[in-house]
Amino acid sequence: MTATPAGMTYAQYLGLDELLSAQRPLSGLHDEMLFIVIHQTMELWMKEMLHEVDYAIRLIGEDSFAPAYKALARVGRIQSVMTLSWDVLSTLTPVDYLAFRDVLGTSSGFQSAQFRELEFRLGLKDPAFLSQHTAGGADRHKLERALEQPSLRDAAAAALERAGFDISDGTGPAWLDVYRRADDLFELYQLAEKLVDLDDALAMWRHKHVLTVERIIGNKRGTGGSAGASYLRSTLDKRLFPELWSLRTDL
Repeated sequence: MTATPAGMTYAQYLGLDELLSAQRPLSGLHDEMLFIVIHQTMELWMKEMLHEVDYAIRLIGEDSFAPAYKALARVGRIQSVMTLSWDVLSTLTPVDYLAFRDVLGTSSGFQSAQFRELEFRLGLKDPAFLSQHTAGGADRHKLERALEQPSLRDAAAAALERAGFDISDGTGPAWLDVYRRADDLFELYQLAEKLVDLDDALAMWRHKHVLTVERIIGNKRGTGGSAGASYLRSTLDKRLFPELWSLRTDL
C-alpha cells in the first residue's frame, strides 16, 4: 500500500487549483458560468462511467458477476444524477441563453468524444460518428480503439456462450431462455436486469435532454450546425439491449 504523502492537502489531492480554474466564461454574462459548469460536470461523470464500464466488461469476461453488478449499478446511479442536472440547466431561460450563445461558436455537445466513446463501449457502435473528430487526433484514436474493443454488449453475449447458449442467430432466444429459467440461471438473469436498468437510465437521460433543449431553444438548429432537438428526438428509441426489452412480450 502506498503511503499518503505527508502534508498533502485536500486541494492538492483533488487538483482543485487546476479544476476550478477551468471555468472561463467568454461573454462576461452571469448565466454562462452555469452552462459551463453543467457540461464540465457531465464530462467528469462520463469519465467515471467509462472507468466503471471498462471494469464491468472485464469482470463479466471473468464470470465475476457480483462485482460487475456493482459497477453497472454505479453507472446507472451516475446516469440518474446526470438526468437531474438537466433540471438545473433548465433554470437557464431562452433569453438568458441567447444572450451568450454566440460565444459558443461552432462548439457543440454533439462533438463530445467521451459520450461517443461511452456509447461505443456500451455497444452502440456507429463508425459514422468518427467523422466528427480529426483523423490522427487523440479523440479520434480513442474512438477508433473503442470501436475495436469488446463492448458491454459483446461481453454479455460472450457470457451467454460460455454458459452453453448458441447465439449464432442472435442473443434474443438465449436471453428469453434465461428469463424462463431464472432460478437456475440467476447470475445471468441478474446481469440482464442490470443491463436493462442501465438502458432505462440512458433513455431517461436522452428524454430529459430533449425536453431541456426544447425548453431553451425550441427547434432551432444547435451550435456547430447540429439539428438540435430534432436530432435528439431521433435518438429516443435507441436501446443498448433491444432483445431484453422485446422478450417481455414473449414471456
